[in-house]
Amino acid sequence: MATFISDYFDVDAALFESYGALNSIVNDLPLFIDPFLLFYSEKPEYIALHEAIITYFVFLRDRAAAGPVSEGELRNWCCFKEVRQNPLGFSVSGNGGAGLGMDFARNLHANLNVIFPDFGKRRSPKAATWRKSA
Repeated sequence: MATFISDYFDVDAALFESYGALNSIVNDLPLFIDPFLLFYSEKPEYIALHEAIITYFVFLRDRAAAGPVSEGELRNWCCFKEVRQNPLGFSVSGNGGAGLGMDFARNLHANLNVIFPDFGKRRSPKAATWRKSA
């Protein structure tokens, strides 16, 4: 079974490289959309999304400061699995994605309150304006 698009369709792999295109049918697309780009948005719905993300990370920071949690809580709170309904990539194994995994979850929980003790105190410059007009 071919593992590269170039092999499957008999196309020169260098062509994929020159375009910077993904050439795999086994691996998921290495794409990340930074949710913190919402920080400077003027759209009220994006400002609300940004505020919800900050609220969630403050929750994670507070739980980290409170001490150990179960593996199940880490898996649910900190692995950040990819959303199946947003298939940004595709591979032979589907579009579910791996997420960040338990190593990331454990490290995030162990260090979030140490690295960012004041996380959440700075607010989006647009959020105050949006709240006044809403």
